Amino acid sequence: MTDTKPPVLENVAPDVQSSTPSSSDMLFYYQRFLPFKAVFQWLSHSPKPTADFTMREFAYEYRSGAYQRYNSYATSEEFKEAVCRANPMRFEVGAVYAVNPKDRKTLPKSAMRPLAKELVFDIDLTDYDEIRTCCSKTDICEKCWKFITVATRIIDGALREDFGFEHLIWVFSGRRGAHCWVSDQRARNLDETARRAIVEYMDVLKTKTNKRISVRRPFHPLVERSFDVLKTEFQEIILEDQDPWRDLEKAKEMAQLLPDKTLIAELTKKWSEGRSSSKAKWEDINTVAAKVLPKNFKTELLNEAKKDIIISTLYPRLDVEVSRQVIHLLKSPFCIHPSTGNICVPFDPRDGDFHPTKSPNLAQLLEELEAWDENPDNADIGKKLADWEKTSMKPYVDLFRKFVAGLLKDEFKGKREREGTDF
Repeated sequence: MTDTKPPVLENVAPDVQSSTPSSSDMLFYYQRFLPFKAVFQWLSHSPKPTADFTMREFAYEYRSGAYQRYNSYATSEEFKEAVCRANPMRFEVGAVYAVNPKDRKTLPKSAMRPLAKELVFDIDLTDYDEIRTCCSKTDICEKCWKFITVATRIIDGALREDFGFEHLIWVFSGRRGAHCWVSDQRARNLDETARRAIVEYMDVLKTKTNKRISVRRPFHPLVERSFDVLKTEFQEIILEDQDPWRDLEKAKEMAQLLPDKTLIAELTKKWSEGRSSSKAKWEDINTVAAKVLPKNFKTELLNEAKKDIIISTLYPRLDVEVSRQVIHLLKSPFCIHPSTGNICVPFDPRDGDFHPTKSPNLAQLLEELEAWDENPDNADIGKKLADWEKTSMKPYVDLFRKFVAGLLKDEFKGKREREGTDF
């Protein structure tokens, strides 16, 4: 594949995070930046082609809006060449099938049987629109990204501690969410019933709205562990950053989740007399309760109701169907979001320092590469480096390669153990 020079960046819009990449920029990115080899090894679970890769479906979304499914490839090189030739706006990763997906038209429908796929989770900020006030719909900021930070910590912890999964990679969706790929072999081999059981185990809310929830008591260890995280973040994220109950109608809705009609009426009356912050209203609950509730009222009922409110506002909101379906397609790591130009980079939620505004954008990468290549001090070392190593994309590719190396190490170990028991 012939090398090309980076496109000349003239009159780049100051808001590069809301710009759609040009076709030539996309092609340059596929040719020079996207780490195809690492993506191939991740999906093949080996440095060499295996059925986990060659029998896997890939789908393309084109600039025209067309969508092409059931692509498959024999090698890493063929994979890269095909993507560069098609130059899609993005490509998605699907299941490993019993037959080659590209041969489906010559086979009976029953032959197209999905065998395996990574267990995936999708968290989207639009599901928090009822509680977030700083942004709505596709917009995000540092304040509302904290919902994603909390959600990824909780889901990541549950998958590792409760299910024993080790090979998890979280990927920024490119705009307003995050995807988790669980690549352990036993996760990949789960059927839809088992996948549903796992996601429903973690889907404590059973809803994406702020209506009354009923979390079973005593708390399950998952909920207890999660609540320890939520209660420490509640004041900053909900009471201060979002301040949703400054709005009287939303405050009234929140009050309806409390366990006593007299308390609800007194709070509603107090809040109707003047505007106050969510923090003040939250403090009012205990203050007013102490005045109006009878002495024989069980205080723990009020405390438990407040716990439910904290959980309903901050606990992860999951899309069960995305996780359940083996055939569900999900955007590949390192794709570019077609509306923003942002790179879908991996991150580790245990670090807690990732934020979309700090992640690479295609226009930014092109500028960084141009600056590197024009610096005479880099003339000698530049020939030894991949283009992504010359830019802010490097730490994200390094993180992904480290993840893949750990996965492959376990795959080799498992293969040796299986071969050792074959007589």
